Amino acid sequence: MTLPPPEPGFEDRIRDSFERQRAMETIGARLVHVGADEVVIELPFRDDLTQQHGFLHAGIVTSVLDSAAGFAAYTRMPADAGVLSIEFKVNLLAPARGERLRVVGRTVRAGRTISVVAADAFAVQDGAETHVATLVGTMMTVRGREGISG
Repeated sequence: MTLPPPEPGFEDRIRDSFERQRAMETIGARLVHVGADEVVIELPFRDDLTQQHGFLHAGIVTSVLDSAAGFAAYTRMPADAGVLSIEFKVNLLAPARGERLRVVGRTVRAGRTISVVAADAFAVQDGAETHVATLVGTMMTVRGREGISG
């Protein structure tokens, strides 16, 4: 099934919404790419985001996966909508350590109300990437709710 292109201005809308997300700001995540059905978020490695063994904490990795997947779904949503996670599952594949975390979120299937999404996290060290986590989830298109929509 081929989807129509996203609404005009979708990239600016995604970037504006990301800038309002204080959690990503707090951990130092940056939105580095926005395209139809895909976003890329990067997070520099920081000691204060690690668990007891020196790896990025699974909660931090999961937060970035969730944001990347949600914003990927948001690329297909109407300009007056908001996006909320309904559910997701994360598989942790390897310890997250390196110079930075690169997370690619993508829309698997965009629906009118519900979208299926996926995201993959890669630890980057000296140009080499290690696949450290993957997410599959469901996002909801929210319209007409004050504080969430548009």
